[in-house]
Order: sequence, then C-alpha cells, then structure tokens
Amino acid sequence: MIPLLSKLYGPFFDLNNWHNVIFSEDAWVVILSLVLIECLLSVDNAVVLATQAQVLPTKKEQEESLFYGLWGSYIFRFIIIGLGVFLIHIWELKVVGGLYLFYLVYAHFAHSDKQKKSMFKQSANQSNRKRFWMTVLQIEFMDIVFSVDSVLAALAISENPVIVLMGGLIGILCMRGIAEVIMLVMKKVPELKTMAYFLIAVIALKLILSIPMIDIEIEPLHFGLIVLVTFIVTFIIHFIRKAKR
Repeated sequence: MIPLLSKLYGPFFDLNNWHNVIFSEDAWVVILSLVLIECLLSVDNAVVLATQAQVLPTKKEQEESLFYGLWGSYIFRFIIIGLGVFLIHIWELKVVGGLYLFYLVYAHFAHSDKQKKSMFKQSANQSNRKRFWMTVLQIEFMDIVFSVDSVLAALAISENPVIVLMGGLIGILCMRGIAEVIMLVMKKVPELKTMAYFLIAVIALKLILSIPMIDIEIEPLHFGLIVLVTFIVTFIIHFIRKAKR
C-alpha cells in the first residue's frame, strides 16, 4: 500500500520537481494553458455552483459556501491527480451527477415561488447552519463530478503532476470568480435564474451522453455557443419585460 501511495503522490513532495517547475518558462506556458482549459471546461461548473449558492439567504453565506467549496476542491484535486489514469473508469460518477442535476431542475420547476418561499422560511428557522453545510456538500459533490474531465484533459497535456496541480488550482480560483460574477448578475437580471436551470438540464444531458456506453461528446466550442445564445436570449427577454414595465 505504501509503495503505491509513494508512486502516486511522491512527485508532489519532490522539492526538486517544484523548483524545476516554478523556475521554468516552458512549465509556466503549460500551466497557463491548463488554466485556460480549466476555465473553458468549468463554465458549466460555474453556472451550477452559482445556482446552488443562490439558495442561501445572505450574500455572506453564499460567499462562504464558495470559499469552503474552494478549499475542498483544492484537497480533492490533489487526491484525484494522483489517481490519474484510474479516473477514466469512473463513468458511474457522471451518471450520478447527471441524475442529481436533473433532480435540481425538476425541484426548481415543480414548485411554485410561494411554496419555495414557505419551505425556505421553515428550513431557515429550523437550522440555517444545516442548510449552509448541505449547500457546501452539494458544491463539493459537483466539483468532484466536473473535475474528472478537467484532470484527464490536463494529464493529456502534461504528465508532471505538479504542473497539472498548479494549473488546476489557479483554474479553480478563476472559476470561483466566474461563479461569483454570475451570482451578482443574477440579482440584477432575475430571468437568469430560469436560464441557469435550463443550462443545468443541458449540462446533465452532456454528462450522461459522455459515458462509455453512449460516447457522445458535446464539444466545448458547441457548449460555449449554447451558453452564449442562452445568455443573449435571456437578456433580450429581460429588456423586453423591463420596457413593458
């Protein structure tokens, strides 16, 4: 067991490896490329995280949930990079993640605003902190689901785990910033919340279609176009409604 752990995680504790990476221009070119890939692959993750955090009643709790989720992501990314090639076999994780996202969409559209407000009020009175930590756990779970593709893409570019780790950590930080921006825009454009749940349904379908038995990949460019078109349509609807009011 110890030799296996040493083989998987030994490079992370090799100071010479860290020194070579930090002071290598070529390594930083690869790291910046990995950061860009992480951000592109994590657009869907940012939408999901922003929507999950919106459930919490205060801005402070929303930011805290993303903060705790950030540290959880760092710890998990360290673990998952060591596992590396074994990730390709964890297709069941994508199915569970996809079904969970479909459940979120169903739960959102199945209840009226009045029902959701009363449910939220009761939950807040009973245990605000419990709801907070449940949200953090949901954020962590979705990070695990979305990390699979990011890590595999990164390992295909560089086999040095230190380079992959640094690119992933910086990318996660950028992605969290994107999630916070989405939350701020959601407050000014309420229609974005409905748009977010539509995108979550698309993301869930994307996850399930990518499992080996189906093996249909929605290219990042195509998914990016779906997100862009959805944003444009949502803003058009928002401004039309605003003009009527």
